[in-house]
Amino acid sequence: MTDTHPKADLQRYLQASRDALLWKLDGLSEYDVRRPLTSTGTNLLGLVKHAAGVELGYFGETFQRPFDETPSAFTDDAEPNADMWAAPEESREDVVALYQRVAKHADRTIAALPLDAVGKVPWWPGERGTVTLHQILVHVIADLQRHAGHADIVRELIDGAVGLRAGNDNMPEGDRSWWTAYRERLEQVAREAGATAG
Repeated sequence: MTDTHPKADLQRYLQASRDALLWKLDGLSEYDVRRPLTSTGTNLLGLVKHAAGVELGYFGETFQRPFDETPSAFTDDAEPNADMWAAPEESREDVVALYQRVAKHADRTIAALPLDAVGKVPWWPGERGTVTLHQILVHVIADLQRHAGHADIVRELIDGAVGLRAGNDNMPEGDRSWWTAYRERLEQVAREAGATAG
């Protein structure tokens, strides 16, 4: 039987989620990391800034472990969606450095508490707000993976780059013409299905 280390396993997945999100910024211009590519403004740097806020709240406030700074985007009087984009005075380096500081703070919380440590999520209603560190680790990993998926799509829209992580794109081998033919085939199948159904 293999030994299991649940906290270490969860922390490894948390770090993989962080790394995946940050990797999507590599090699892009300041414009491209800020570019809103959906009708709701989703952009890569905003996803990183939002992830910092997620970890700050769940691993800080939830377990009464305050962070030593309060970024304006994460205050009660911030404008709606302020955590989903970088203001002109916030550089990529600023946002990434903030996320790295928040991640270290989160890691200290995780190291200091057992998985069954109880916390309170103030923005969750009623009894649902009483949680354990284990629950919060699972919740934050799921949330960050969701946003890493958003980042995958946004990055592909910017320059066609895809992949799971550096050195492992987890995609079938194929050159540009193979992918073009593949996409055209899927488009044709979608049209045929739409015509049959409608």
